[in-house]
Amino acid sequence: MGNNGDRAKGFEFKKFATPRIIAGVAIAIIVLWALVVIFSSPVPTAPPDSAGTSHDTPLKTTSSAETSHVSSPQADDHAATDTTHAGTETEADGATASSHQAAAGHVTASAVPSTDSHGSTSTAKAADTHATVSKDMVTHSQPATTAHKTTSQTAAKPSPVSHSALPATAIMAPIHKPKPKGVAFVEAAIKPLYQELEERWWGWRPNDIINVTDNINNFQMGVLEVTRRTTVALAERISRTGTTDAFDENLEQAMNWFMVKATSYWFPSAESKYKEGLEELETYLQKLEKGKATFYIRTDNLIPLLSSFEDLLGSCDENLVKQANEDGSPVSFFAVDDYFFYTQGVASSMATVLEAVHHDFLLTLESRNATELLHHAILSCQRAAAIQPWIILDRDLSSILANHRANMAAPISHARFYLGQLIKTLST
Repeated sequence: MGNNGDRAKGFEFKKFATPRIIAGVAIAIIVLWALVVIFSSPVPTAPPDSAGTSHDTPLKTTSSAETSHVSSPQADDHAATDTTHAGTETEADGATASSHQAAAGHVTASAVPSTDSHGSTSTAKAADTHATVSKDMVTHSQPATTAHKTTSQTAAKPSPVSHSALPATAIMAPIHKPKPKGVAFVEAAIKPLYQELEERWWGWRPNDIINVTDNINNFQMGVLEVTRRTTVALAERISRTGTTDAFDENLEQAMNWFMVKATSYWFPSAESKYKEGLEELETYLQKLEKGKATFYIRTDNLIPLLSSFEDLLGSCDENLVKQANEDGSPVSFFAVDDYFFYTQGVASSMATVLEAVHHDFLLTLESRNATELLHHAILSCQRAAAIQPWIILDRDLSSILANHRANMAAPISHARFYLGQLIKTLST
């Protein structure tokens, strides 16, 4: 009896608990299903006005920007399809939709890391972009300013895929304007004497009370002579249209200062006046750069300068090859090095000026096929300036020892010859 009573109680308990357990399990399943449905629903794509917020943080990777540009044409195709089906849209609405499309396309593409420009990720981006653009085309609630801001900020980041935007180096590269004619020539006229006055140790030496460096003294005298002749040609010929044109006041003053005796020590001192002459040339140079001075590259302006150089080289050549002075006395051993270094100073500074002639008078020279002659003259002067013996010897030409005057005379004779041929070529 006891066992029957226990079985009856157990049966009643099962009858009571079973429906409640089943109901609880069903409720739990329903609740879990509802939670899954709620949290697994797709997140709506952010409207274009969130683009302003998205620009507060930099793009994650460069590859995302590249993928955005690849996906943009697909978004454009979808947008074009939507625009075709929307027959009620006006042309103004179509333009607005295009701007929204570009902005939303960049925002959606940059939010997802790119994997492959032709893979599934790009397809998903294109779909998101299409959805966002369609929404913008229906509402048109986004201001145009946000679209322009998003587009400009996204375009500021260069992408190797884009072919329409110029690289930053091309946009920021400075524009180099060619120098006016005559600037190189005047700079070359200034340079040799400036080096002797300002950059040479002990400065200008021919007017020193105690002369212990006669080699440098004669070298500086040769530089001065070329500077004088260049300045005279510049003042009298190259800067004027003809004999009736007025002198440039700065060139005329510079020409006068360079004529001061090189050995003048005081009242006036040679170096002080030469510096003033260089300052006058600097003033003329500044006027050339501003277009307030004239410089003519005609052949009749250049020929007098070349003739003057030819005469100077002829004098140097004679001093290098002569064996006796005018009174019949043999050339002194102490005069040999004076002739040598004077000629070297002439050749060094003349090569600098002739290089500037090649630069500024190139059109004139090419019109007469004279550039090669000038080139040979420059090379000859450079060879003469490059001879640097430790001791100047003047031995017999057949001697085992050197004759440095004759060594210097060879390139000087070549330079004089080519200048003579150049003058004839320009004169015809």
